Amino acid sequence: MIKRIWYQVKLAEQAEQYNKVAGMDVELTVEEINLLSVAYKNVIGARRASWRIISSIEQKEENKEGEDKLKMIWEYRQMIETEIKKRCRTWKMKISET
Repeated sequence: MIKRIWYQVKLAEQAEQYNKVAGMDVELTVEEINLLSVAYKNVIGARRASWRIISSIEQKEENKEGEDKLKMIWEYRQMIETEIKKRCRTWKMKISET
């Protein structure tokens, strides 16, 4: 049973299906918890990188005249922030359930 769960965790991690790993209703070993931690960092890290890039573009555009572009960038940054918050809440709930 444990080998099967471990294999599912490994497959999910490789396929970047981290929510499935977080949602498994089993007691995790230290190694599995570490794997889950890395998965979380990968999911959130990618969005944080996107946020940093968009924020950098936003700062550059603030120095130019282009309110339409600035508004579009701001809206896109807000969308990324919302996604990060949503994923953090989801992971927190899943971890709290275990």
